Amino acid sequence: MMKNLGLAGAMIAIAGTGAAHAACDDYETVVSAWLPIMQTTAYYVAHEEGLFEKNCIKVESNKMQSPNHIIDALVSGRADFGPPGAAAGIAMLAEAKFPGTFKVFGLQGGGIEVDLINDALIVKSGSDIKSFADLSGKTLGHVPGIQWRTISRHLVRAAGLDPDSDVQLIDLAVPQQVPAVMGGSVDATLSLEPVGSIAAATDGVDRAMVNPVAAVIADPFYSGAAVLTTKFIEERPEVARKIVEIIDEATLLANADFEKYKAIIPKYTAIREEQLDLLAKPYLRPWSELNETDLDSYQAFVDVFHTEGVLKEPMDVRTKILKPTDFGES
Repeated sequence: MMKNLGLAGAMIAIAGTGAAHAACDDYETVVSAWLPIMQTTAYYVAHEEGLFEKNCIKVESNKMQSPNHIIDALVSGRADFGPPGAAAGIAMLAEAKFPGTFKVFGLQGGGIEVDLINDALIVKSGSDIKSFADLSGKTLGHVPGIQWRTISRHLVRAAGLDPDSDVQLIDLAVPQQVPAVMGGSVDATLSLEPVGSIAAATDGVDRAMVNPVAAVIADPFYSGAAVLTTKFIEERPEVARKIVEIIDEATLLANADFEKYKAIIPKYTAIREEQLDLLAKPYLRPWSELNETDLDSYQAFVDVFHTEGVLKEPMDVRTKILKPTDFGES
C-alpha cells in the first residue's frame, strides 16, 4: 500500500501543477470544519497561497471550538472534510460508532526522534512536579474532550498512579491553561503546542516535560489527522481528490519553509505576532508520504482507546487510511 501512496504523490505533483493554471468557469463548493491550532498550518497555507481557488474550489470554512465539534459536523453531513488538526482519536471513535464514515489522508503531531514538539507537561515555577509520577494528590488540566481525557488517563496510569483516585483530571480550554497553572487552580496541565512553548518563555510557569505522550504511547505521536467523509468521496470523487492534492501541496510547502509561513498563524489562531518566535514547528505528514512508521504510531494511539475501555473492540487503522482505489482508481 505504501508503494501505491508514493505513486499517488507523483500524480499529485503533476495534477497540482496543471490545475494551478486552470481558468475556472464554475467553482465546486466544499465545506470544511477546522480547529485553530498549529497542526492546522497546512490549511492556512492552502488559503494564503490560493490553492483552493487555483483548483476551482470555493471553501466554506467553519472554525470550531473543540475537536468534538469537527467530528460532529462531519458525521452529521454538515462538513465534507476536516483539514489537518482534526482529532485523530475522536475520528476513530466516531468511525467505530458509525462505520464507513471517514478516510484519513494525513497525520499531524510531533516526536522525540524528529525533535518536533507536540505536547508538554506545564507546571508552576518552583513546583516539585517533574513528571506524571509526581501528580499523586494533584490536579491535571487537559484539552477538553474524550481524546485528551483518555491520553491523560493513560499517561497517569503508565506513571504508576490510578487516574480515578490519585489524580483529578480537569477539562481546561487551551487559552485558560497557562493562567490556571499560574493562578494555582490546577497543579499542572498536559498542553498542546503552542501552549508549551509560550509557557517556557513566561515567567511563573515552566515546561516540566516535552513530548511526554510520544515517550509513552508512540514516537512520533499524532494527535491530529486530516479526514474526508466517505459520502464526499463517493458523491464527488474528483473534487475530493483535489482537496487531498491541495492539502498535500500545502503540507509540503509548510514543511519546506515553516519560518516563512508561521507569519500567517496569527491570522487564523489566537497566537499574537509578538509570540511568533516561540512557535515550535509541527510534524506534518502528507498523504503521499505516509509510511509504516506513521501507521504504526497511529495504531498505537488508537489502541490506547481500547486499553482504556473507550473502544469496545480493537480497530485496524490501516483500513481507515485513504487509498487511490477510494477514488475509483485501479
